[in-house]
Amino acid sequence: MLCAAAGDLVPRAPAEMEIIMDKIKMTTPLVEMDGDEMTRVLWKMIKEELLLPFIDLKTEYYDLGLKNRDATDDQVTVDAANATRKYGVGVKCATITPNAARVEEYHLKNMWKSPNGTIRAILDGTVFRAPIIVNGVEPTVRTWKKPITIARHAYGDVYKAVEIKVPGAGKAELVYTGEDGTEIRETVFDFKGPGVLQGQHNVNASIESFARACFNFALDTKQDIWFATKDTISKKYDHTFKDIFQEIYDAEYNEKFEAAGITYFYTLIDDAVARVIRSEGGFIWACKNYDGDVMSDMVATAFGSLAMMTSVLTAPDGTYEYEAAHGTVQRHYYKYLKGEETSTNPVATIFAWTGALRKRGELDGLADLCAFADKLEKAVIDTIEGGVMTGDLAAISTLEGAKSVTSRAFIEAVRAKLA
Repeated sequence: MLCAAAGDLVPRAPAEMEIIMDKIKMTTPLVEMDGDEMTRVLWKMIKEELLLPFIDLKTEYYDLGLKNRDATDDQVTVDAANATRKYGVGVKCATITPNAARVEEYHLKNMWKSPNGTIRAILDGTVFRAPIIVNGVEPTVRTWKKPITIARHAYGDVYKAVEIKVPGAGKAELVYTGEDGTEIRETVFDFKGPGVLQGQHNVNASIESFARACFNFALDTKQDIWFATKDTISKKYDHTFKDIFQEIYDAEYNEKFEAAGITYFYTLIDDAVARVIRSEGGFIWACKNYDGDVMSDMVATAFGSLAMMTSVLTAPDGTYEYEAAHGTVQRHYYKYLKGEETSTNPVATIFAWTGALRKRGELDGLADLCAFADKLEKAVIDTIEGGVMTGDLAAISTLEGAKSVTSRAFIEAVRAKLA
């Protein structure tokens, strides 16, 4: 049963269900960031079937679809990030980061950078990603018994890199000029012919925020935390991450961890990968920005599907941004454009909405909104565990009689569970 303020539902077929009591009220808007391709289609379905019938939904809408980003010279992405900071909570659909082929396909003016990278650079903070566990979908790694949470730094590195396509022979240098005129200069490479060049950066303040967010999350969830970089090769860049983590842990968290009965552990990232595969899970794995991107996909897939992963960015100023941590499902979108039904998994996108609604409810003191988010998540899990799921899960489910259905049929089945 839904909480009273959400209204009672008439138990009919999903298309005929009607709300007979008032919808759940909101007082502060969420920042809603629409996206691209198949996930944009799912976004609309989720709102129409699972949210708008039950919630007096208040959002400040930003269209981050690739065509609108191109039309606004990507200013819409910056505006959405600043609005998220203003209101404190945002929810984002998956978006395209264009490559050369996408520039041609969409007739773009520019090869725009990752919108996620732009948003994270503005908000800073740490992205926490964890698999959504359901009975009947067993981890591919047989030793994993508990979820593994990826803590991903959300600022800098390759996402804010400056790149040059080197035209021919010449010397590439890395130069820092201090405000007082002090200069540090290092030769990167003496090119004998064409090549490529990339410069990355990070800042101590953001790394410190990353470390504290990870340690606080470990204490809140009573989980051990692992941190991994490649400091043996990157003796200044990665080593700075390692040093800052250790200094903050020693000064602020050592005793707290001992009291909580949890541990902090550092190792090289290649060693971490080997250890993770042989572990039983149940810990937080902290990674630099791109490392976290790759490893969260590995963890999500090994636990069942890229579409079975929650993702939330927590910024130092208390801002939260929820998203689906997967792509726009391009292949399914092309089928959809041909009028074909698809079985695209919408679970991560649903959970992005529930996470944002729950946080909005917590911040605004709206218990009914929090309760609705909990019940919608339960309806999703109950639907899957009841044997109704999309094709990616049906292919690996251990449930007898698991049934693969279209995206729309799955969303309608979830709505029926809400009754």
